Amino acid sequence: MEQIITITDAAALQIKDMMKQNEEENAFLRVAIKGGGCSGLSYGMGFAHEVEPGDSELEQHGIKILIDKTSAPALKGTVIDYKQSMMGGGFTIDNPNAIASCGCGSSFRTATESGTPEEC
Repeated sequence: MEQIITITDAAALQIKDMMKQNEEENAFLRVAIKGGGCSGLSYGMGFAHEVEPGDSELEQHGIKILIDKTSAPALKGTVIDYKQSMMGGGFTIDNPNAIASCGCGSSFRTATESGTPEEC
């Protein structure tokens, strides 16, 4: 199966740590996009326990990942990383499909999907 997203080593360590802290070691990591944000689409990551019809299932770094069929095309080729800085740490998402994004960095749109823009 083709990889839709890539999770870096740094992001995998952080995700595993979060799973352990939240006692979610057996959960899936669900990565999705949804309408909203100032550019129209925003990213979502969370823990899930159920595989939904149409989900793509991946595994990287021992993490089981789910991506729904609606989100998959807009996430294809995306790299999820985790960066630490003096201001703290956070996930970064490098999506080659995003043609516009806003200053907050968590909202975007693609050439084929504009979503539902909101105020920042």
